[in-house]
Amino acid sequence: QVQLVESGGGLVQPGGSLRLSCTTSGFTSGYYGIGWFRQAPGKEREGVSCSSGWDGTTYYADSVKGRFTISRDNAKNTVYLQMNNLKPEDTAVYYCATELSDLRICSYYYVPQRFRSWGQGTQVTVSS
Repeated sequence: QVQLVESGGGLVQPGGSLRLSCTTSGFTSGYYGIGWFRQAPGKEREGVSCSSGWDGTTYYADSVKGRFTISRDNAKNTVYLQMNNLKPEDTAVYYCATELSDLRICSYYYVPQRFRSWGQGTQVTVSS
């Protein structure tokens, strides 16, 4: 059974940092792309970043480039999203997801609908 569980969200002041974790089970996550997505109230879910398992490529949305870093620890079946210099507009529920039918799924990180296995999400609130 494929499972993804996010953790690490919380309330942080603008300019602060958080590290999100996505712990997976039920599959060998090191082979597969794992993406991070977010959804703010009233907005569509958007791709934030993705780590490709098969070739190591990482992808970032323009809005987070230079501030967010995705990494993975395959021994722990965990993918991290380090978020620095957080802004109020980063406030959202953050999800991780994967798609086991396509090793190149990260090429489509900007199309959340192509990912079929999702975690439950973790809230990130950036506010003073």
